Amino acid sequence: MQDKRCSIWHLIAGLIMLFLGILIWANPASSLLAMAFYLGLILFLLGCGYVTFSLSQYSGWYMVVGLFDIFIGLIFMTNLGLTVETLPIFFALWILASGAIQISGSFEIRKLGMPWGWTFASGVIGVILAYFILTSQAFGEWALVLTVGSYVIAYGIISISEYFYFRHYCRISASKE
Repeated sequence: MQDKRCSIWHLIAGLIMLFLGILIWANPASSLLAMAFYLGLILFLLGCGYVTFSLSQYSGWYMVVGLFDIFIGLIFMTNLGLTVETLPIFFALWILASGAIQISGSFEIRKLGMPWGWTFASGVIGVILAYFILTSQAFGEWALVLTVGSYVIAYGIISISEYFYFRHYCRISASKE
């Protein structure tokens, strides 16, 4: 009996993700439009979930949040140009918040007498990157496409590696039986 971890699907998924990551890099404008649409769809579905939950829990707050998410999701899906322009801003604000948290966290780490320089440097780089994204729309779009494409490629490489690792592991397990 073959171990499920040895499935060919890890390899297939990895190759697909690797291809999609390269496609994202090769088609940045289309990729941004797709990201904008999917963000809107996710917000819409999340809002539907909140509304459904609010009906079962009789919660007005969840209803308000759900309706707000549905509204924003519909705006994002129907105004892709506006969404593409705002995606880098959301991305930059997320990076800025993460950078600020890393900087403040590095001082806490320093108080504990632990190495803190890398955490501090990472936070400073995040704040600088956020600044460049917020001051240049084109740089923000490029950074977003580069980041998402890199993540998808890394995911593909990891899936392919897992396939070969588990395949090797399954051969060793099978030979012991």
